[in-house]
Amino acid sequence: MNLNEWFEKGLNPDLYIESMEKHKDDLLYIYDQFILPEDEAFFEQMREKNLRAIVLTEDWCGDAMLNIPILLKLSEASGIQVRMLLRDQNLELMDQYLTNGKSRSIPIFIFIDEDGNEVAKWGPRATKIQNFVDESLSKLPPKDAEDFKEKSSEVFLFMTKSYRDHPDFWKDVYTSLRETLQ
Repeated sequence: MNLNEWFEKGLNPDLYIESMEKHKDDLLYIYDQFILPEDEAFFEQMREKNLRAIVLTEDWCGDAMLNIPILLKLSEASGIQVRMLLRDQNLELMDQYLTNGKSRSIPIFIFIDEDGNEVAKWGPRATKIQNFVDESLSKLPPKDAEDFKEKSSEVFLFMTKSYRDHPDFWKDVYTSLRETLQ
């Protein structure tokens, strides 16, 4: 399939959000709380490009919970149509967008033009968020440690709460998306 076909296959964001079970409330919280910066010249530039976005995601993904509401706010201001595809049901596309050539990390945002040509790709994280994740994960014991599972659950809970409760992270995502799209 070409990217236009993948886009057409995707779910409208409202339908995707309604289907969510794990991170719906936190995603909606970020969406409701995030205020786009005054950036009308950039929004107009994006409207002129008439872009669309394909989002590879899954409900359980904390990074998706953080990044998708920022993309949706940006899309509303700039006329970018968005469609969501579940990663695990669309591995043929996902495997074309592996992180570091090997990982099915999500979310991945694929921006396409009217003809279905890829214009930009973003994801799974803004650089500042990646640094936060790397620092958080560095505190985990070795994978074979008796308490690894417990400690990793604690770290992921901490990261998810941090994503939800730190508006600076939201701004970092916006800035990273903006830089990718310019």
